[in-house]
Amino acid sequence: MPNIASILKAEISRVARKEVRAEIETLKKASVVHRSSIAELRRQVNALEKELRRVAKGASRPTPAPDSGDGTSGGTKRRFSPTRLAAHRAKLGLSAASYGQLVGVSGQTIYHWEQGKARPRAAQLESLATVRDLGARDIEARLAMR
Repeated sequence: MPNIASILKAEISRVARKEVRAEIETLKKASVVHRSSIAELRRQVNALEKELRRVAKGASRPTPAPDSGDGTSGGTKRRFSPTRLAAHRAKLGLSAASYGQLVGVSGQTIYHWEQGKARPRAAQLESLATVRDLGARDIEARLAMR
């Protein structure tokens, strides 16, 4: 009789494994569907966050425009790049001290700006923009006056 018991036990475990496998397959399929829907929702959230940042950025830009609409006062925001400053000074062939005289700062300040150790203030950015717009002859004339 032990032979019938072991055969019966083996058959029961085989049928149980088959049933469990069928249940697991349906769960795996449901899991795949859920994972793909989660991934799609994440993509949608990322796209919406990107859109929100773009809209928020666009909404913050027009705010200064009405203030500077009545005239061209110093309301424009200036950008600064240390490498561009160094390139402009090299293009003109000026020393840092000479360039500093044009801007109204010391030569050491020009070096610090070019190395990125310091940044110019708003008024100094306006002076840099003015110097940037000058031609070579205008620069020579201004340096000769000082």
